[in-house]
Amino acid sequence: MTEAEDIKFMRRCLELASKAEGMTYPNPMVGAVIVHDGKILGEGYHIRSGEPHAEVIAINSVADKTKLKQSTLYVNLEPCSHFGKTPPCADYIIASHIPRVVIGTIDTSDKVSGKGAEMLREAGCEVITGILVKECRRLNRRFFTFHEKKRPYITLKWAQSADAYLDGIRSENHKKEPTWISGKAERVLVHKWRTSEQAILVGANTVRADDPQLNIREWTGADPMKLVLSNSGSVTGRLFDNNKGNKTVIFTYNKTVNIPGVVKILLLGNISSAVQICDYLYTAGIQSLFIEGGAEVLNHFISEGLWDEARIFTGWKYFKAGVKSPELRGILFSKTIFIGSTLEIYLKEGS
Repeated sequence: MTEAEDIKFMRRCLELASKAEGMTYPNPMVGAVIVHDGKILGEGYHIRSGEPHAEVIAINSVADKTKLKQSTLYVNLEPCSHFGKTPPCADYIIASHIPRVVIGTIDTSDKVSGKGAEMLREAGCEVITGILVKECRRLNRRFFTFHEKKRPYITLKWAQSADAYLDGIRSENHKKEPTWISGKAERVLVHKWRTSEQAILVGANTVRADDPQLNIREWTGADPMKLVLSNSGSVTGRLFDNNKGNKTVIFTYNKTVNIPGVVKILLLGNISSAVQICDYLYTAGIQSLFIEGGAEVLNHFISEGLWDEARIFTGWKYFKAGVKSPELRGILFSKTIFIGSTLEIYLKEGS
């Protein structure tokens, strides 16, 4: 196989793996492809935790198993080497007599961390690593951040006016809802994004002003865990209703607050609330955090350096006054133009 062919089939692995975005937690997204004489014999991707891994699905999909002995298996993440909810994929690959395995990137979690590739080499497999590493790590950025930085991957999201305001000056009779800046297509996209994240955070001021639901209404998927940061803990709203079994958590300094059905986490005054939220989520096994506002919460996480990605919609309207948008420094990753706004995605340098 040439390097160009290895890249081509690795891209197919990534395409397959991405089909299960938001569904595999706590496992990573993995796609696998089996190639014989330049043609795909079988393929598969991991759908959810506890179900067969991508490599097993791909191997089992091959009709003529005798061809496995002259085939290459492509996988975007190093095959597991330990017993979890399923047996080690490395053992299954070895038992299938596949002579060549091409791995996109090494799994840096403690349970694998090179052990899978080592098992394959010791069994006589030719193992190639480092194909489309950047793309492979990007796909599983939540998984890698969780295991390497011991915190969730943090995505900031906001919409701002053309002159960089999150909100204008509201009149006394302003309806309790967001001041819409972007259009319908953008709102659908945000709901799609929510299906990929495990937790979503807003501040108490956003709850009071906008009464958000923070659920999935415009897309199909599971609602993320809802988090509220409130100094006083005195906050009510629709987000506390219809949780569909996913708990709501309020982070507060108020020892006396009690909201029925809501988990209260008492914050310590001498430690950054952003740090405490990240520590709580890491301990709970939550790999991703989506922060939707407001300005105070966004600025707090930015000032603490606790963010990895920012998704910013800029509309065409001018507010001239109101709540100023956060400012951050990042690397422009992509830019998309909608009818009502422009979306820019920035990555934090080093993330």
